[in-house]
Amino acid sequence: MNKIPISVLIQTRNEEKGISQALAALVDFDEVIVVDSNSTDRTAELARENGARVINFTWNGAFPQKKQWQLENVETRHDWLLMLDADEYPTPDLITELAAVADDPAEERVAFDLPIAYYFAGRRLEHGHRVVKRSFLRRGKNEFRNIDLLHLPGMGEVEAHYQPRPSGPVGRATALLVHNDADPVRTWFDRHNRYSDWEAYLRHHPDTRDSVRASKSTQGRRFDAVPFKPMVFFLYSYVLRRGFLDGRAGFDYALALSMYYWQIGLKSRELARLERSAPGTQPVTEHNHG
Repeated sequence: MNKIPISVLIQTRNEEKGISQALAALVDFDEVIVVDSNSTDRTAELARENGARVINFTWNGAFPQKKQWQLENVETRHDWLLMLDADEYPTPDLITELAAVADDPAEERVAFDLPIAYYFAGRRLEHGHRVVKRSFLRRGKNEFRNIDLLHLPGMGEVEAHYQPRPSGPVGRATALLVHNDADPVRTWFDRHNRYSDWEAYLRHHPDTRDSVRASKSTQGRRFDAVPFKPMVFFLYSYVLRRGFLDGRAGFDYALALSMYYWQIGLKSRELARLERSAPGTQPVTEHNHG
């Protein structure tokens, strides 16, 4: 059987728990490349055992970060790239859909947003909030631009959650990309605690926040402007999008993300308070006109 003419790029760092599962779902693709960041576990070894080519990446602390570095430096056999994390893999229906795009010489779209089938606390969520990720890219037609985020607290080698900029039309897949994190749920809270630091910081730096907003999906830009996010998100995910049909996992996910947005608000208010109380800050005085 002919392999699908797509190059898959998987970014890893100490992902031995999930890398074999991810690679097992990619056997139909012509090329699979693992871009590993000096893992100290068996990630690279397992990747090679499963037929992937392994390239090491050492971040120098500057731009480009890991995703854009891959677009600039990793040689691939094919123009269509599927960029994944180690806890992501395409469903069979998505593989069929992407293969049809790659085989179509008349295809004008240069990127595709992939809806995510999300696992939370060990259960796949069939309802509730659905994230999309721009992960299927035509080489040379997309870039993760430098939008001045390296000074954010806790920023590391991988770009923050913003989408690559396309130079042409963008499509959206109908089939799903699975996100199934093998790590314990506490790591989800560790990551989102760090993400909330970034988001709170952005609220106090409007120019940077506008750059990030411009790089988000349409869905992301709309939600960024919504007030009362913790309450609105819970009602949207758990009630309007019927997250309750996923049982306890649906409730836990909606509540966890609502608390994430609450964290952002709380940290943002703390930053504002610290700015007001900083030495040299002039207090705001009220004038009674009347």
